Amino acid sequence: MDKRRRKQFKALRTGHPIVSIASFIVMCVLMSMIVWGLAGLIVNYIVDSKLGAEYNDLQYMGRVYETAVDMADRESVYKLLDAEGRDYYIYDLNGDILYEHGENTASLTAQNAFLLYTDDEEDDNTNMIMVRTDTKIPLLSVSESGHIDYNVIKVISSFGDLMEYTSEVGTASVGGWAGEIFNLSGAVVKIPMWIDMPLGDSGEVLCGKVFIKLNMTDAFWLFLLFGLLAILVLVLFIVILVNLIKELVRRRNAAKIFFTDLSTHGKNWMWFLLRGEHYMRSSAAKRDTFAVVNLVFVNYRNFCICHSIADGDELLKKIDAYLNKHIHKKEMCARVTGAEFALLLRFNEKNELQNRLDEIVKDLQHIDDEHIFHFQAGVELIGIARYTGGKIIKRRYFDMEIAYNNACTTRSTMEGSEESGIAFFNESMVADRKWIDSVQEKQRQAIENEEFQVYYQPKYDPQTDELKGAEALIRWISPDFGFVPPGKIIPIFEKNGFITEIDHYMITHVARDQKRWLDLGFKCVPVSVNVSRAHFIENDLAEQIRDMVDEVGTPHEYIEIELTESAFFDDKKALLETITRLKGYGFVVSMDDFGSGYSSLNSLKDMPLDVLKLDAEFFRGEDSGVRGEIVVSEAIRLAKSLNMRTVAEGVEVKEQVDFLASQGCDMIQGYYYAKPMPGPDYETRMRDNEANLKRAAESVEAAEYAGLFERGLDAAGERSADLGGTAAFEEVGTAGGEA
Repeated sequence: MDKRRRKQFKALRTGHPIVSIASFIVMCVLMSMIVWGLAGLIVNYIVDSKLGAEYNDLQYMGRVYETAVDMADRESVYKLLDAEGRDYYIYDLNGDILYEHGENTASLTAQNAFLLYTDDEEDDNTNMIMVRTDTKIPLLSVSESGHIDYNVIKVISSFGDLMEYTSEVGTASVGGWAGEIFNLSGAVVKIPMWIDMPLGDSGEVLCGKVFIKLNMTDAFWLFLLFGLLAILVLVLFIVILVNLIKELVRRRNAAKIFFTDLSTHGKNWMWFLLRGEHYMRSSAAKRDTFAVVNLVFVNYRNFCICHSIADGDELLKKIDAYLNKHIHKKEMCARVTGAEFALLLRFNEKNELQNRLDEIVKDLQHIDDEHIFHFQAGVELIGIARYTGGKIIKRRYFDMEIAYNNACTTRSTMEGSEESGIAFFNESMVADRKWIDSVQEKQRQAIENEEFQVYYQPKYDPQTDELKGAEALIRWISPDFGFVPPGKIIPIFEKNGFITEIDHYMITHVARDQKRWLDLGFKCVPVSVNVSRAHFIENDLAEQIRDMVDEVGTPHEYIEIELTESAFFDDKKALLETITRLKGYGFVVSMDDFGSGYSSLNSLKDMPLDVLKLDAEFFRGEDSGVRGEIVVSEAIRLAKSLNMRTVAEGVEVKEQVDFLASQGCDMIQGYYYAKPMPGPDYETRMRDNEANLKRAAESVEAAEYAGLFERGLDAAGERSADLGGTAAFEEVGTAGGEA
């Protein structure tokens, strides 16, 4: 299977939805980060806006201090600042506290932070402040970027801890630690912190306590915001989750449909190809031996013809169910097409596999109580994955299509037989397959370059040994393969349909040779050319042959058209019409290989044939004895009764020639007289035949002359007594002259 198709199939595999799940997790994380970031921005906005007012009040205290410290004594200034009601203290550059009011709970460490919302826009550096956390409620921190981290959520979520602290200090109302945060003045949350405020150029710093105050309205909108965000997150999460589940289900259903056979509702070829190849390449399979099997139900078409396609589908379902029931773990079964099934079986020993397949075939033969079926299996064996460095490695480049094709090639060796059987693949089949591919690759080039040569095998009259005809046979003289006999190419051409091109080629070349020999003055005899049964599906076959011969200019009586016996089992009506038209055009028509198959006497009755060729098997083997002679003699007698000439082919010994001559066989074709030969050698045969005929004619003429002369002497002798010697001599001379 090529890489492109493998990638397409891999996309349909439902066993590993990792990409979809990972995408779901990433989307959820990104969505949560975005929502959390938005929530943080909103909280910062609220807190900064609340802290800005406090910061402005602290700035006011600083300006008051800076102005009043020059106009009055410090004690008066401190009282003025105390009146603000805010906890604060003032310290110098050395860190010494000059004055403090209220409880000083500020941490010793101050950090730079940004404050975005203030009323002071005169200086770009105004918003850079020094922040100190409150030691009693350390809820504030400063990030590396300088922004204040307001842990409001922590304050709210720690309500139980705050109430516990309040009960410990014995406050009846909200107070103490909790009182700094939750009070009864309308604010829901008050978060304390300390901010340093530099006091002019004096080097002194005012550090005041400020509060981030959130009232009921702020809390309502804050909680509403978080609620909406939570709902949004939940809805998006559910939508994404539902879509993910729907996508996984859709892909699973699509893959199920794609990998389901429509007739059996089991697995199909695509599933077998994808999963089988994936499994065979995996680590789990590298230590096992496998068999890829092509199992074919031989009688399926006949069953459908006798019953119905629906019954055929039901039978296929039974076969599929049986096979899936009898395969083991890590084995596979699928219907490929028609009545063909693919199996992937594990085995240890070949004999064990043979017995198992025999049992499967035996059971399938009786899968229906009313019938006996036949199954054929071709098997390709896959050994343990190869070793490298003492370790077994995976079958990284295993190709299921190639393995199954080898199994199909093996099974095809049983074609022509309807009996059950099992065949195992071997390397000679690979060579045969390569030869077929090579022939098909070069067949067109061969016919264009006229690499095919016409050989002629003469036919002789057994009574006189006179040349009466010939058969044209094809030979391939290939520049790549050398001399190729017809048995190695004709079956290939018949299967791939190229045989029709060969028929045209042979008819044309025989007609050309006959025309050339006639022009040279040869006494030509009819030459028979085989026409494949594949040609008889063409309604104008007779006209095609006529036009090819006419184009060359050869008289029709010198071309004989041979039809194989198997052609008579096709469309009889079309065949009869073609034969009738051929005879009407003046061609001789013969039946080749009569007796090679299941001959039908109806074929002889219905078809107006001119010549009947007896198959060579009549004269070979055990059947060539007395019983064979009876069949041959009766066939010759039948042909004569139907005004048909007979030709016996495959004759090799004189005894056969003598027998056929005694039975009145018209012509003999075989090695006894001549093997097939190229055109120049056949020309020599024609010359020899003409010379023999001439000598025979001269012998007959001489014999007749001698007979007349002898008869003249006898007549003269009878009259010599009456006429005397001189008269008798003259009588003999007259008789001899007449002879």
